[in-house]
Amino acid sequence: MVNLGNKIRTLRLERHITQTELSRRIGVSKAMVSSYELEQRSPSYEVLIKIAAFFGVTTDFLLGLEKNRAISVEGLGVKELEIIAGMISVLKEK
Repeated sequence: MVNLGNKIRTLRLERHITQTELSRRIGVSKAMVSSYELEQRSPSYEVLIKIAAFFGVTTDFLLGLEKNRAISVEGLGVKELEIIAGMISVLKEK
């Protein structure tokens, strides 16, 4: 689990949430979130899946096996997908 703690911390800070808020969302104590971020402990498979789902990334991304983040577009229509694809194109051009 290369840099798992750093990834969790970075994702949490990007969302502007506290360790306490993340702990409530994934069903562990604040102390456990802190220990994950400090890489003193590793989350169980179940908690790892909850963390990935909460942040909208894959477990492979968290574990360093995949470099790209995944964004779920489940439930979006064709029009919404076209808008998102257009936004991505504009951002990549910058």
